[in-house]
Amino acid sequence: MPAFRWNAELPSRLPNNQRRYGRPFPVLGRGRGRLRFAPEAINRAHSERLYAAMIILFTDFGPSGPYTGQVKAVLHREAPEVGVLDLFADAPSRDPKAAAYLLAAYASWFPVGTVFLAVVDPGVGGERPALALEADGRWFVGPGNGLLEIVQRRAAQVRLFEITWRPSELSASFHGRDLFAPIAAALARGQPMGAEPRPRDFGRQTDWPDDLAEIIYIDHYGNAMTGLRAERLRADTRLIAAGQRIPASRTFSTVAPGAAFWYRNSNGLAEIAVNMGRADEMLGLSIGMRVTQEEA
Repeated sequence: MPAFRWNAELPSRLPNNQRRYGRPFPVLGRGRGRLRFAPEAINRAHSERLYAAMIILFTDFGPSGPYTGQVKAVLHREAPEVGVLDLFADAPSRDPKAAAYLLAAYASWFPVGTVFLAVVDPGVGGERPALALEADGRWFVGPGNGLLEIVQRRAAQVRLFEITWRPSELSASFHGRDLFAPIAAALARGQPMGAEPRPRDFGRQTDWPDDLAEIIYIDHYGNAMTGLRAERLRADTRLIAAGQRIPASRTFSTVAPGAAFWYRNSNGLAEIAVNMGRADEMLGLSIGMRVTQEEA
């Protein structure tokens, strides 16, 4: 199989209704001056609505400091016409396992054609590979340390590539800016990307559970998201965290002020909250804390 490449010339040769959405299409090569299309690209063009690409940032860089700004500067330089949106700048710090479940829960909300620049990379500069993953029509660019594992596992259609391109100057400690950002911009624009296809089992974390029974994120309000999909829990299930039994409720208004409960949040995760209070402070919760289940 030849190296995977994107070709930016293709949208200008498409019918107007397809050009309008700016969707990049895979091309395997050229022959006698004519473009040769990957069959799946043709099928996709006729079978799904096409959306303009946007780049979504999912990182543990923090809401302050220079790192997110430097990454955005590269994206603006390489793809000035592509929108860049912040999703998480405070993903679980140095914890690609917890971040993997958070990324998978939130990624499905975005339309086909979205490019995710995902960087939680404590092993930056080491032996872990650099990956580009297409999962159900969305692209994910990031380190091969398990961060993309749950997205890949839950996707029906997957293509996996190892990024072989390297810039002329590559910082050993900032691949998010120097390596992953240019690749994400290239994918969003439909430009060539230096990458080699890899089998689906390449660099996998097969020992990770399908759902993570831990707290993986604490939001601005002190609510604690778990790595558990709420649809897999019974309505009478109690969650146990920090030695406390926490019943289920549909939403905040159905419990008394100061009462703790868990509910299905807007992205499908079981989330622990306190009505009119901070669950992290009142219950003593923190990222990485184990969560168990008890049937009523």
